[in-house]
Amino acid sequence: MLSEDIDPPKKKPELVFRRLDTLSVEALKEYIMELKAEIARTEVEIGKRGSARDKAEAFFAKDNK
Repeated sequence: MLSEDIDPPKKKPELVFRRLDTLSVEALKEYIMELKAEIARTEVEIGKRGSARDKAEAFFAKDNK
């Protein structure tokens, strides 16, 4: 097996935390909206992956019958 055949370990994405004590109330509200948008984006991605897995499982389940 060649070393090119092996994928390097994936690095876990790092969260960047902001110093909250320096932000105004309005900036904190904006930060919350950004975080909620990122959560929604992540949930959509999870749904896509689950959907693809479900389709693959259904496809292979038909094959076994």
